[in-house]
Amino acid sequence: MRAWSLLLLAALLALGSQLPAASARKKGEKFGGCPPDDGPCPLSVPDHCMDDSQCPSRMKCCYKACFRQCVPTVFVKRGNCPEDRLHCLSPIQHLCNKDSDCRGSSRCCLGACGRDCRNPVQV
Repeated sequence: MRAWSLLLLAALLALGSQLPAASARKKGEKFGGCPPDDGPCPLSVPDHCMDDSQCPSRMKCCYKACFRQCVPTVFVKRGNCPEDRLHCLSPIQHLCNKDSDCRGSSRCCLGACGRDCRNPVQV
């Protein structure tokens, strides 16, 4: 009977590790994502928030201009952006700003030469 209990526990742990990332949110973390932070860091500014619970509704605590502040959430599609190991020799040019700028399941990902729409890597 003890072996069955251990087998059941192992199966439950294995299933739990396959849950989507959205279910692994921290307590108080709001749905949605943060907008891209491409701005320069002109000054050293202290963070205005530490987590989403300190922001009004429909806002998240995100890095913007190199410090954490409350900003409007953006829609984030499923999957992760693929890793880009290239180095760009031309000026950076963004072809999208957020996931909703991309068709279908494509995500707006930061690459070597700027953001563009790419097929996500499923987790």
